[in-house]
This record gives sequence, C-alpha cells and structure tokens, in this order.
Amino acid sequence: MKKAKKRAAAVIKQIILIVMTLIMFFPLYIVFVMGTYYSEDIFKGLPILPSDYFLANLKLVISKGYFSAYFNSITVSVVSVILSVLVSTMIGFALAKYNFKGKKFIFAFVMAIMMIPGQISMIGYMLEMRKLNLINTLLPLIFTWAAHPLGAFLMMQFISDGIPDELLESARLDGCSEPGIFFKIVIPCIKSGFVTLATLVFLWSWNNYVLPLILINKQELFTIPLMVNNLSNAFRSDYGAIMCALGLSVLPMIVIFSLCSRTFIQGIAAGAVKG
Repeated sequence: MKKAKKRAAAVIKQIILIVMTLIMFFPLYIVFVMGTYYSEDIFKGLPILPSDYFLANLKLVISKGYFSAYFNSITVSVVSVILSVLVSTMIGFALAKYNFKGKKFIFAFVMAIMMIPGQISMIGYMLEMRKLNLINTLLPLIFTWAAHPLGAFLMMQFISDGIPDELLESARLDGCSEPGIFFKIVIPCIKSGFVTLATLVFLWSWNNYVLPLILINKQELFTIPLMVNNLSNAFRSDYGAIMCALGLSVLPMIVIFSLCSRTFIQGIAAGAVKG
C-alpha cells in the first residue's frame, strides 16, 4: 500500500513538472512560431502553428548583418567570460585566503559597489572610454566585466568555504608557488563556482543592450541586441523578422545552459549556503 502511494505521488510530481515545463517553454515556442509569419499576419491572432514566411524573414535578418552581429556577440561574450572569471577568481582568492593591510576596506568597497546600479556609473564609464579612444570598438563591452563585484564576491564565498587552509599550506610546504596553487589547486576545486559565474557573465554579456547602444554606432560592430533593434525604423517594425532574429539569438543560451545546467544548479545551491 505504501509503495503504491509513493508511486502515485511520484507520477503526480512528474506530471506537474511536465506541465510546468510546457508552460515555461510556451512563450519561447511562440517566439519561434512568430518568426515564420509575415509581420502583419501576427496581429490576426495568436499563432500556434508555423507559417511559410520563415525564409523571407531569415533573408531579411541576414541582410541586416546578422552573421556579423553574431560573431561580435560571440567574441565579446567569450572574452568577457574568460577575463571576468579569471580576475574575479583572483580577487576572491586574495580576499578569502590572504591577510593583508586594507583587506577589510577592499571587501567593504566590493560590497558597496554591488549595491550601486550599473546605470549610475554608465556615463562615467562612457567618458573614460572616450578619453582612451575606445569608443566604436568592442573593448569597452569586454572591460566592463573585467572586475565584476558580484563575481568577486561569489568566488570569494566559494573559495573561503570550499578550500581548506590546510590544503594550501601543504602545497606551499611541497614547494608549490602561489600561481601554481591558484591554477593547480584553487581552480579545479571550485569547478561549480567557475561554471556558475561563467554562465552568468555569458548571459549578461550576450543580452547587454544599453552599453553597446551608447558606445557603438558603426553597424559592422553591432551586437545581436543592436542588430535586432535595427530591424525597426521610424515607419515600420517588422515583427516577423524581429522574432526570427530573437529566436536564432536565444539558441546559444539554450545550448550553454543545457550543457552546464547541472553544474550551474550545483553552484547556485552551494552558493546559497556558503558562510
């Protein structure tokens, strides 16, 4: 009797999860379906089944520089992930495992920066990039993630509770250098935190719209969000082509999250109970 109840409860849970998954994926499905319609036909009713206008929408999207924007977004996101994860891990390692003068001040500064919305510092950042003659380049879109306060805080939490001091002392006694300790011991021990931060930075960088909007005005340097915005003008918004571009642009995020979902969830769960 108890086994039957457990099986029934498990079946009910599975059904609820399937229904919730379908509900969550339905808006994404609608985006892909809308990408197969002529713009004006979208407003005739909620499209459920695909239409035959996908190739025309795809042709328009490609003519607007989709592949160039796709390459720019991939370049910016990948380099941002590498730079942000490396710098954030170094900061987190220093704050978690070293005692030095000014450590408390630096930690307080990181926490304070986390509380300040990024839009407030955007004007100052733009002026700084203009002084460095980096406007209309992809570098400002990468540098903004170089020392991300949330990334530094996350990595500090993972390193502080995930790597015992005794392990580091043993490595030093064996003659391992500090860079060796960082790359050979610290990074392998915080794989879940590494993947979590990398996934978050990639998503943030890929979806970044405001910063490229104010720093880039050359079409050949447009990222995906700017290219999608370029499909509209003062006279007409081609919603079919916009939905087609959005559907194509979300594919890398789906792939990345599918590949890293288990490690990502482990990292989020671990970070929730740190400290």
